[in-house]
Amino acid sequence: MSTPTLLIRGATLPDGARADIAVVDGVIAGVGTLDASPGAMIIDADGLQALPGLVDLHTHLREPGHEDSETVLTGTRAAAAGGFTTVFAMANTSPVADTAGLVEQELALGEASGYATVQPIGAVTAGLAGERLAELGAMASSRARVRLFSDDGVCVSDPLLMRRALEYVKAFDGAIAQHAQEPRLTVGAQMNEGEVATRLGLAGWPAVAEEAIIARDVLLTEHVGSRLHVCHVSTAGSVEIIRWAKARGIDVTAEVTPHHLLLTEDLAESYDARFKVNPPLRSAEDVEAVRAGLADGTIDIVATDHAPHPEQHKDCAWPEAANGMVGLESALSVVQATMVDTGLIGWADVARVLSTAPARIGRLAGAGAPLAVGSRADITLVDAAATRTFAVGDLAGRSTNSPYLGRTLPGRVVATLHRGVPTVLDGALRPHDEVVGAVRSVTAHG
Repeated sequence: MSTPTLLIRGATLPDGARADIAVVDGVIAGVGTLDASPGAMIIDADGLQALPGLVDLHTHLREPGHEDSETVLTGTRAAAAGGFTTVFAMANTSPVADTAGLVEQELALGEASGYATVQPIGAVTAGLAGERLAELGAMASSRARVRLFSDDGVCVSDPLLMRRALEYVKAFDGAIAQHAQEPRLTVGAQMNEGEVATRLGLAGWPAVAEEAIIARDVLLTEHVGSRLHVCHVSTAGSVEIIRWAKARGIDVTAEVTPHHLLLTEDLAESYDARFKVNPPLRSAEDVEAVRAGLADGTIDIVATDHAPHPEQHKDCAWPEAANGMVGLESALSVVQATMVDTGLIGWADVARVLSTAPARIGRLAGAGAPLAVGSRADITLVDAAATRTFAVGDLAGRSTNSPYLGRTLPGRVVATLHRGVPTVLDGALRPHDEVVGAVRSVTAHG
């Protein structure tokens, strides 16, 4: 083994074993009982849970076009603070990321940030207009090597266009990530359809609007023999449809957000627009179903759907407020609260649903690799025994529209390593100039 430049001492691995982890030139060079070499940085990880660097398959970074909400730099700072080392950037920027040039621009912005790897997601349709396919092949063959395409925020509701997209991406093992929302069933929708919406006088967003699109799309995927990913699953019926599709051998994967694992529709009674999101917060029965679906593997991953908005877009009447919540800094804590501390999954499962599986679905080599010799040194260290009252000071991005402010959450990210470079140490973000210079040096060496 080469001389380590960094040694993590005494970490608890996802399988429960304790080990030291040595890092050389951005790569894990040793795992076991190791000696520190002179000059190596030492991180004391006694009592800390080590995970492969977290991977978010669903992040809205807003740049270009909506920099008042977020930029690639501020969004990747938020990612690092939450333990994420890779984020997949959604295409609904302005202009929309629907050409090779625009996804390469997003890639370059990510490289300039240093805090996390940014992998662009390309739009399915030009301008998200749902009328004709975007330049899928050009984006796939660009430097960004896009393999995941989504009009997220808008459903690809035309079945013929969806079929053509599924057929097109087969050539390069791509996937369509669908925002499942039948538009005709959700005109003016404000929250989950049900007794609470009726009592509050708010237009309902019925579960069937999600479920009908998922049912249609898994059948199209089977017919075409392609790959489908379902974004932000939120209903019990959706879980059952995906379970049925997987049992038939259809190549479908699915994600659930942290907020759909924890929060319920009754929070709308406050009229606090921090709780307004698309798809909406659902019933307690739906929350139970998506937790069970994640635990049994029907739902493959957790993805944040990090959706920052400036204060004026949330501090207003509910019907006028924008949909969306920030979630990068809180995701791991919410997964711990809802899935680990409840006994539904263990830390090895957390590594799968928040790291290895998202990277596999996005076909991104190097990201989400297990903590083993030869893997890229993307590593997250979390103090699972800690608790905190989540506050604005815990947010590292540009916007503060978190639904968890004032809530007690378990766990705290102590350190995040991106390509072996500490972006977070002792729970604090490191300065940008130090991070980006070190990451560029490691990347150039590799």
